[in-house]
Amino acid sequence: MGSKPFVAAAIHDGHDIRKELVELMVLNEKDRQREEDPYTSFFTKIAETQIIASHSRFELDLNRPRHKAVYLEPEDSWGLNVWGEKPSQDQINKSLRIYDDFYKTIFHLFNEMQHRYKKFVVYDLHSYNHYRDGMDKSAADPAYNPEVNIGTGTMERKKWSSIIDRFIYDLKSYDYLGRNLDVRENIKFKGGHFARWSHENFPDSACVLSIEFKKFFMNEWTGEIDNIQLKTIRNALESTVTGVIDILTELSF
Repeated sequence: MGSKPFVAAAIHDGHDIRKELVELMVLNEKDRQREEDPYTSFFTKIAETQIIASHSRFELDLNRPRHKAVYLEPEDSWGLNVWGEKPSQDQINKSLRIYDDFYKTIFHLFNEMQHRYKKFVVYDLHSYNHYRDGMDKSAADPAYNPEVNIGTGTMERKKWSSIIDRFIYDLKSYDYLGRNLDVRENIKFKGGHFARWSHENFPDSACVLSIEFKKFFMNEWTGEIDNIQLKTIRNALESTVTGVIDILTELSF
């Protein structure tokens, strides 16, 4: 645990899948990686306390409820056909044990942070695709696909509004390569199970901001990365931390 009431999490960065499950899959590695959130672990470097998942969401999705954590049908996974042969219940249970261990570990971490700091902020870091039909096709309408979507739908917004507003203001104000980022709240995503679980278990302590970056910093089909943009995004995120923690320490509830 670090010296600040601040955590950065990349729970969809992982790419590992148990060999016994890979052998059952028809979805290839490239297609799996396109739906993962590569490089979000790089953004967690802004925090001393980091949560980074190593397992792919195609083995178990830590951002979904337990009964939905293993994708079994195409409708669970954006219409993608994952399995040539579906995993057995024993194989599913092995994955669910990893899921359970993750949340036990997070409960312990957040409980310690609650005791030490009373309140803490979590940046729940994700990325999302906007060229689903291919890079040679039109991008998704930017009116509904901001560069940065801040999901706050799993929390009692009024309670944490000063932190949310400060974060959005500072991120919007950052000089991003000579311009400002398009940062909006609850347009594309409102937050997933990880944030909801955190707010349910630590309602007066945890403020989880679910931060989704559109993959404008990379080619989502080839995986090619723009390192300048990647580093600038991390710097932009880092610029928000001091203000958010200052506001956090002023909250009196």
